[in-house]
Amino acid sequence: MTVVLAAEDLTFHYDPAAPLLRGWSAEFHAGEVVAVTGPSGRGKSTLLYLLGLMLKPRGGAVLLDGAPVHSLSDRPRSALRASEFGFVFQDAALDASRTVLDNVLETVLYRGGDRAAAAARADELMDRFGVRIRRGAKPGQVSGGQAQRIALCRALLGEPRVLLADEPTGNLDPTSSDLVVQALREHASAGGTAVVVTHDPALVSRCDRQIVL
Repeated sequence: MTVVLAAEDLTFHYDPAAPLLRGWSAEFHAGEVVAVTGPSGRGKSTLLYLLGLMLKPRGGAVLLDGAPVHSLSDRPRSALRASEFGFVFQDAALDASRTVLDNVLETVLYRGGDRAAAAARADELMDRFGVRIRRGAKPGQVSGGQAQRIALCRALLGEPRVLLADEPTGNLDPTSSDLVVQALREHASAGGTAVVVTHDPALVSRCDRQIVL
């Protein structure tokens, strides 16, 4: 299997007396969905931020296609995140000052994509996940579950190779959760890589493998 993303001897701490990761390594392949599980406070979300180049490790390396990318400067890191990664944060992380549609479009527009084409694709995704709402609506006007599905639409719109999702089914009813799991599986079937932090046994059971922190 092709290794798309890898961690080599990652070390990270916020408090030196309580390291979250110490010499941690793993590989993530094209075509798979990997569940990251473990008790709260073990650094699962932090691991996603490290893999997605939002944090720099204290030691070790993050590699994309075999090339180290963890130490890139801010501008190339941002460009790489926009072109290769899609993120679904635990709290959705939608910009409350912008419309729901603009939130979904932001990464594609940052990459210089065509707005009309991106908006048409966004409408399709939002229909699929049941969050096609009135034009001009802001994130504060949707529920937590809707916000999570909107965040997934944003992540999928750019067709990233690597999808990183933090508790993507945490606020969802069973039907919506199943839609999310199907989307993760389809992403992998198309050759993508998905890394999912979750406490949801149903989601874990539909992943290709599990990493316990």
